[in-house]
Amino acid sequence: MLQLILLLPLANYVRCELPDIASRSFNNNNDMYDYIANNETVAEFAFRDPDVDLPTPDLIRRAGYYAEAHVVQTADGYLLTLHRIPGSLGSPVETNKPSVILQHGLLASSADWVIPGKGKGLAYILSDLGYDVWLGNARGNTYSRAHTNLSVSDSKFWNFTWHEMGVYDIPAIIEYITSYKKERSLLYVGHSMGTTMFYVMASQRPDVANKVRAMFSLAPVAYVNHLKSPIRIVAPFARDIELIVHFFGADEFLPQGFILRFLAKYGCDVNVSEEKICANSLFVLCGFDKEQFNDTLLPTILGHTPAGASTKTLIHYAQGINTGQFRQYDYGEKKNLEIYHNATPPEYDLSKIQVPVALHYSDNDWLASVTDVDRLYQALPVKLGKYRVNFPKFNHLDFLWGVDAPKLVYEKLLSLMKKYKQEVKKRRFYARNHSFGANIANHTSYP
Repeated sequence: MLQLILLLPLANYVRCELPDIASRSFNNNNDMYDYIANNETVAEFAFRDPDVDLPTPDLIRRAGYYAEAHVVQTADGYLLTLHRIPGSLGSPVETNKPSVILQHGLLASSADWVIPGKGKGLAYILSDLGYDVWLGNARGNTYSRAHTNLSVSDSKFWNFTWHEMGVYDIPAIIEYITSYKKERSLLYVGHSMGTTMFYVMASQRPDVANKVRAMFSLAPVAYVNHLKSPIRIVAPFARDIELIVHFFGADEFLPQGFILRFLAKYGCDVNVSEEKICANSLFVLCGFDKEQFNDTLLPTILGHTPAGASTKTLIHYAQGINTGQFRQYDYGEKKNLEIYHNATPPEYDLSKIQVPVALHYSDNDWLASVTDVDRLYQALPVKLGKYRVNFPKFNHLDFLWGVDAPKLVYEKLLSLMKKYKQEVKKRRFYARNHSFGANIANHTSYP
């Protein structure tokens, strides 16, 4: 009887929504209920978690917080969407909260920081502690697929790597926030490629970097020649453009299914229920930790990732695997001479980074190996410390979605950030007749 009560409204709903049900004839209601209960497509449709399809602002609002979307134009014409959490619903919005940027990693988006939910996602934790949280979205991802004069179908739109993200995207975001809030400085938290972008920015654009009071790196990625990710298998072919284009896409990174299955063999040891994980390019490249993974988050994660990237971005990392250097994109000797006036691309001078940097790393990280993190740490001139996660299997994505991330990572992170929180508030200034600047394109609120 209970089954009938539960399935009756569901039957009426799916009968209207799914042609397969509407066109079928059943001998009686019990036959129809059995069909619905045992049909995976119908069950997935009917019981689908609404978070799977919600954009980041709606996820934030659903969790009980105010959400805003701000569109920022970069110097080279890309339109980036920033998502903001100014506070929780029902509470007065304070204007003097210290700002913090959370910048996502490879194939990701602003959703990464909120997927775990209230009290677990870093964005919500920081908001509850009195920070003004800004979530970045790099060019080419779900929320930043626009340009002032280029279409996403134009190959020129995808002609970028994390170098351009560091030289153009991060400066535009920082300048926008400090101008919008009339403040001198802010804090920055990056994960994976979000750290790479920062190191590029801080070494190439010191005029912008001096507005960042401190930077906190989760799974830091600069040197990558010791990484364990299956991307290492592709690295030797980084110069074979025809092969790369054929298997991974000419512009946007869209790997063919059989390539993902091939790479998954080297990293995925999963049962049938976890097959979807190894069909997702993010997990294939970054790894999967069963012990720290919250299974209930999987539909939402798969609904928001991969969020988009250029194939050139992956090639840039592959070049670093081959050379062991952290340097600009290698176009080949002839074009390098045209662009850099040198046969080889220039290295990023990390000694120029004057922002205090903290590194949080783990032993089982496929993209940020302990050896490479140590090398990065030695190259940084202003150090806040190097902090190893006390869990042997903790991996690259656990920094975002690990069950114990709040305990294993965020407690230390928050204690470090607290030291700079009051300082950032003190450095705020209120300028009269302040111009927002040309990089501000639009602003939309989500009450």
